[in-house]
Amino acid sequence: MGAIGQGTGWIMLTPTLGPTAYVLLVHPESEAARLRNSSLGPLVATAGGLACLAVFGLWQHPFVVEQKHDTWSLIGAQALAAGLTLLVLELIEAQHPPAAATALLITAGIARPGPPLYGMLVGLLLLIAGAALIAWITRRTGTDTTREAEGEQ
Repeated sequence: MGAIGQGTGWIMLTPTLGPTAYVLLVHPESEAARLRNSSLGPLVATAGGLACLAVFGLWQHPFVVEQKHDTWSLIGAQALAAGLTLLVLELIEAQHPPAAATALLITAGIARPGPPLYGMLVGLLLLIAGAALIAWITRRTGTDTTREAEGEQ
């Protein structure tokens, strides 16, 4: 993702990719790794994060690293965005824990609206698509370790 981001001028290698990659690639059979969940998770988090930026008046606010401290409005936006993300994902039965990191990145201003947000979302999209492709190839070639283990029993 870092190399692709270099080519596009967007930061695509963001902290939300780490836990998402772990879930998708290490635990591909988990509920959180389902394509529905891994797609809805970032969408819900993005909507919640952007809504909280608007509600708390933080749309143009400097991000937390520039300020070197949190403000009460920033803390409120982050808490509400993460909480809303988890609540909505629970209600629609689309659990995807890394989505909470996405909500926090947006409300902290690290993935602020514009190129930083676009880069993060494109990076997530490419990661999810790549993991789905790997899973499909693995199933087609019969190299799925889960199937091999089940066949041995």
